[in-house]
Amino acid sequence: MEECVRMIRTDDEKRNIKLIAFDLDGTLLNSSKELSPRDEATLARAAGAGIHIVPATGRVLSAMPAVVSDLPFVRYVITSNGAQVLDVRRGASVARAEIPVPQALDIMRYFDTLPVIYDCFMDDEAWMTRAFFEKIDEFAPDEHYRKMLREIRHPVDELKAFVQARDRGVQKMQLFTWDEGLRTALLRELAGRFPGTVVSSSIVNNVEINNEHANKGTAMRRLAESLGVGVEETLSFGDGLNDISLLRAAGVGVAMANASAEVRDAAGFVTLSCDESGVSAGIERFCRL
Repeated sequence: MEECVRMIRTDDEKRNIKLIAFDLDGTLLNSSKELSPRDEATLARAAGAGIHIVPATGRVLSAMPAVVSDLPFVRYVITSNGAQVLDVRRGASVARAEIPVPQALDIMRYFDTLPVIYDCFMDDEAWMTRAFFEKIDEFAPDEHYRKMLREIRHPVDELKAFVQARDRGVQKMQLFTWDEGLRTALLRELAGRFPGTVVSSSIVNNVEINNEHANKGTAMRRLAESLGVGVEETLSFGDGLNDISLLRAAGVGVAMANASAEVRDAAGFVTLSCDESGVSAGIERFCRL
């Protein structure tokens, strides 16, 4: 595997990129959940060159940080691991793939038998049983994630009853556990237990479950097709297990240096870490700006 930041050669190495999709946490955002001035400037240059700039996150839309959502050139976003592709200017859905309510309730009942806390995304918002919300400090992996969970999750008396009453498709479900053996087993077995779903992870102690048609790679390709962009004209960046589909689906997939070996192996290239503006390094390597 080449390291793209060490393999910059000549302009004939650059591609006719028309769409750049990137994860947020651990990819575009640094360890302090900040957007570096270099990355912001590089994205603006790419947008000025006519390239679509597309955040692709496991977060729900309401949890997207303002430093990204307020960028004037961001029109399309992929949220909830690909369950939703939105045109944020029009407030319209480009594509969606949700877990049906009956299956979501079955999954929650199973989660209730495990030593975990869990939440779900529905209607572009995040919801959590109040008793789990009160345990966030025990399960959040770091201070930044703890703050985000508290700010974005809406506590309800009991999540299953809330989902059943609301009767809307569920965009994503997520559990947290510090039992690594349990987490590993769930990553391996959950999709088999609940047919029609796909399982991934984005941080060290979570497991995420979506509709099988909801993944970042499929969402990016559906968006690209709707925009008349060829697969070979797409560039993607990621660091987590939920980014593997995105890296594999793009014409050029670039993993961050801070990604796990499994994610780096899924990518064609590896760039600098999120704390070194690795997204900028990759864009400058592959795009004609």
